[in-house]
Parts: sequence; structure tokens; C-alpha cells
Amino acid sequence: MIVYLGVGSNLGNRKNNIEEGIRKINRLKNTKVLKQSSFIQTDPEGGPGGQPKFLNAALKISTNLSALKLLKRLKKIEKELGRTKAIRNGPRTIDLDILLYGDRMIRSKELIVPHPRMFDRDFVIKPLAEII
Repeated sequence: MIVYLGVGSNLGNRKNNIEEGIRKINRLKNTKVLKQSSFIQTDPEGGPGGQPKFLNAALKISTNLSALKLLKRLKKIEKELGRTKAIRNGPRTIDLDILLYGDRMIRSKELIVPHPRMFDRDFVIKPLAEII
């Protein structure tokens, strides 16, 4: 399955956080990062004010993991890299979002694909357009 992910960070060494996330994604069983967009820096959208700027990118991956298994693995990677869910849309060391999972539409309690807000966010669309 070809899957597109959004990645971002606005705490610590943002580029290093993203690169380590990419390395961990590449280590997932039957998963390979095929393409990565360039990095873009953006102001935070939503959440509390005063947050540092985000560094964002998009990834094209191939995986045999189901969408929900992939989501669980991505959440585990976020946790391993120090992500906490203290404040909604708050600062974070890493954010890994499934944007597209093949041509499937998924609507569950855990996951909505295509990502419901991706078309409203330049920090998602610009990197994604670069690699599609």
C-alpha cells in the first residue's frame, strides 16, 4: 500500500526529531520510506499562542501494515521521541499523521483518512504536492 504521511516538529532540534522519526518509520516491518519532501517552516495553527515555529515535511511510504496498525506504530514512535498529549494542538517534539492510505476512505473512531483538515493547511498540502 502506498501511504502519504505528514510530519512536523516544533520542540527541540526539529530537523533531528523528524529525521529520527523517519528512521524509525523505515524500521517498521514491511515498511519503506520511498520519498521525502523538503522541509518548510511554518507558524503554528490553532493551539495556545507563543509556540515555536514548526518544521514540516511529507513522506511517501510503502507498507503492508493495515491503516490502524500503522497508526498505532506511528503513535508509538511519537511517544518514543518524547511526544506528550498535554495540550490539544500544543507544542510537540514530533507529529506523524496519516494523510492518505492508498485510495481508501477510512472513517473510524481512531482514524479518518483522507486526513480531515489536510486541504485547509498549506503546511500539509505544499510538502505533499511536492512528492505526489
